[in-house]
Order: sequence, then structure tokens, then C-alpha cells
Amino acid sequence: MTLPFQEGGAPETQYYKGRGAQLNPKNKFLANEYAQEHPEGIDEWWQADVPTQIIEEHAKSLVNKVDSPDVGMWYSMNPYQGCEHGCIYCYARNAHQYWGLSAGLDFERKIVVKRNAPELLRKFLDNKNWTPKPIGLSGNTDCYQPLERKMWITRQLLEVALEYKQPLGIITKNSLVLRDKYLLQQLAQNQLVCVYVSITTLQEDLRQKMEPRTATAAQRFRVVKELTDAGVPVGVMTAPMIPGLNDHEMPQLLEMAAQHGAKFAGYTAVRLNDAVKIIFNDWLYKNFPDRADKVWHLIESMHGGQVNDSEFGRRMRGDGNIADLLRQQFRIHTKKNGLNLEKFEYNTNLFQRPQKQLRLF
Repeated sequence: MTLPFQEGGAPETQYYKGRGAQLNPKNKFLANEYAQEHPEGIDEWWQADVPTQIIEEHAKSLVNKVDSPDVGMWYSMNPYQGCEHGCIYCYARNAHQYWGLSAGLDFERKIVVKRNAPELLRKFLDNKNWTPKPIGLSGNTDCYQPLERKMWITRQLLEVALEYKQPLGIITKNSLVLRDKYLLQQLAQNQLVCVYVSITTLQEDLRQKMEPRTATAAQRFRVVKELTDAGVPVGVMTAPMIPGLNDHEMPQLLEMAAQHGAKFAGYTAVRLNDAVKIIFNDWLYKNFPDRADKVWHLIESMHGGQVNDSEFGRRMRGDGNIADLLRQQFRIHTKKNGLNLEKFEYNTNLFQRPQKQLRLF
């Protein structure tokens, strides 16, 4: 495969295997930064891939209010910024620029860790002004990304939630969530948790390129079944749907989700905002040069001639003929497979502050 040359990116014969992004685009918030320019004048400028770097942050807050009506949650918390999964389409990449880093390779191998997240959650829940509402875990980056095997921060957040009877919504694409099955089962007994598993493709070769450090589709369906068997409410997100790459798989993904016990389903249409546009374009033409033009134009057709639409109510679903086909396909196959027949209702009535009785003395 001959790769197109990208200034400041990889030379034609090089490719970062096991990574989604293949370059570090410029951070728009930095006036000055180091960049590789005029590579033709340098004998050796290719830099090998490097191990994941942990950047510890002593955060001052954890729970954020969600203003977007498209996301389906009131509040969210993210113990990690950046994600080793390396999903090429991830909208969260842009947030890495606020840390002075790039949305490209930096996002996948320089992970900001909020080690004090459990302490911050306790502090937030202890606030007398907090009226319990569900909090989304992984609203931005995956709380069960590979680094969680070492850090155990998500596990501690679940323990705090169980102690306070605080409702949680979780979305992940990593089978590591099964490590905490017993805690999730305890939360589920009181309708305090719903887990969504993101399953994008059954094509293993596509997954390895598009979501290089995630669990396989078979592993994710195993997660759906094991959690369902444990009494945990489970849904599946077929997201994002990318025309020309995985959109034709939606019917089979929804059928298999139902077969493995899922009760709920959702989907989004791919949108490439800000730096993700550059990263995805580079990846697309390097991996699928034979159909890159077609895929790119199909994505544009869903967003009024652009590859991104920021309008609430439309940005996650798209517009136009392709977006309409996705909507119809989703509606038909969720009904056919008995998905979304009911809406999961979180129980907010059990919320308690464990130290409340101690304050009386």
C-alpha cells in the first residue's frame, strides 16, 4: 500500500500499527509549538511509537453539567482525559488541545489521569445542594480504557456510587467492565445503573484499523450477555455509523445485540469536528485509498456539504438521504428485534449521604 505524503506526518512507507491517528495536527490554541516541517531536508525524522505516558492531574472538580440535549445525560464525569483505545473518529480528541497537546497521537498516548476522582465524587455528592440525578460515566473518554487495569479509578467510583446509592450511566467498548460485574449487579438491584456497550463493526480488519486498542466485537457481545445474565440492564450503541465503511452492518449488529440480551439500543452518524476532520481524513486515505473519496463525500452529504454539523438535534443524526436511510434502518430493526420497547428509569429515591447521621453528634 502506498500512503499519501503528509507534511509533518509519516513518510510513505511508515505506519503506526496499533494506533488510530497517524499524525499530530497543530494545536489551534498554541501560538508557538514544535513541529516537523520540510522533512525532505532531514535524513532521519521518523519517530517510533512510544509507550503510553501518564500525566497526573490534581483535579479540583469531577462532575460536569451537560448542556447538550443530544447526549441524553444531565451530568457526566471522566476520570481520564485522552484514551488509549485510539478510535479514529472520537469527538473527544479535540478536548486534548486544552491541555496543550495534540488531538492526534498525543490523545492516544498521553493520558491525563484524575487520581483523586473518588475523593472529588464524594465531595460532590456531599454537597447539600445536590439533588440526585443520573451521572454519566464515560461521557467523553472510556472509563474502562486499558489504563484502568492499572489505575482502578473507575472501580473506586463505582464503590462510592454504591455507598451513596447514586445512579450511574456507563458506556464502554472494553471487556474490562466485567471485572466490576459484582458491583454493577449490586447497583442494578436498585435500578441505579444502566450499561451501554459500543459496538461499531463486526469486521475485525476494520476494527483493528479504526479502533485499534479496543475489545473485539465478540468480546463486547460477551459483555452484553454476561451483564444481562447478572441482572444488569444493558444497551448497545451502534456508533458511529460511517457510510461506505460500517453503515451496512447496523441490522446485524442490532440483531446480535438482542440475541445476547440487550434491551436498549442507540446510534449516531459520524461527524468530524475540528481537528478530528484532519486526523480522520489522513487515516481514511492511508487505509482505504480505493474508496476514500466516496466515503468522504457520503459523510459530507449527511452534514449539508460539510463533514460536521454543530446544530443541536441534528449533529448526532445528520441530515439528507443517507441520514434518513440510517434513521429508517434503525427504527425498523430495533422494532424487529424487540429493542427499546421500554425506557430505563433510574431510581433516585434511594440516594443517601453515609455521614449524615454522624453530623448529628
